[in-house]
Amino acid sequence: MIKAIIKLENVWKIYQLDKVELLALRGIDLEIAPGGFVSIMGPSGSGKSTLLNMIGCLDVPTKGRVFLKGKDIARLSEDELAFLRGKTIGFVFQEFNILPNLTALENVTLPMIFQGASLTEREKRARELLISVGLKDRISHQPAELSAGERQRVAIARAFGNDPELVIADEPTGNLDSATGKKIMEILANFHKKQGKTIMVVTHDPNIANYSEKIINIQDGQIVADHQKTKQTLWPK
Repeated sequence: MIKAIIKLENVWKIYQLDKVELLALRGIDLEIAPGGFVSIMGPSGSGKSTLLNMIGCLDVPTKGRVFLKGKDIARLSEDELAFLRGKTIGFVFQEFNILPNLTALENVTLPMIFQGASLTEREKRARELLISVGLKDRISHQPAELSAGERQRVAIARAFGNDPELVIADEPTGNLDSATGKKIMEILANFHKKQGKTIMVVTHDPNIANYSEKIINIQDGQIVADHQKTKQTLWPK
């Protein structure tokens, strides 16, 4: 039996706003198995970001349990969780979140420091990743010298720095034009197909979701549809 990387059991998230309770998630059950390519779709305010935080183990539920590699995250210390999350999950954000005063190479090596990799290992891995995303000639450039699409490629390379099992991309094409966005999705799809990486994309764009094998629709904090695509409809034209 394939063991889930992430498992959510009856997860609720309730925010207290003054005297009002806001139910962001309502009884979510979800498993992320190794090797999948999944998109989460939903309108603004549907709970996508909150669900992303749960899947990424960036927050804890009000009720229910979240398991990372079979371990209940509520039972882990902050240091234990940070180390396990850093080793297991990579993140790509809409705003890129790369540091402006570091080169592309330095940005990609940064997460590897916290996993104890040596300087030689970090730089070797970072160079290989930057070359794999088409930035061979931009390795020593700082973000200000890169286009938006190139900055997102740096962010993708950084996400794969610790060789994670799962990479979560939150609206990864949201700040890009459609042609550049397509290239970014093709890079993620390539990591999935050639390296067997598990990819999860949070998006409101059906064209982006079409790259995935499975689409989960969320509305009002609940999963309302779970659609497995056929091989004939797997890849967008």
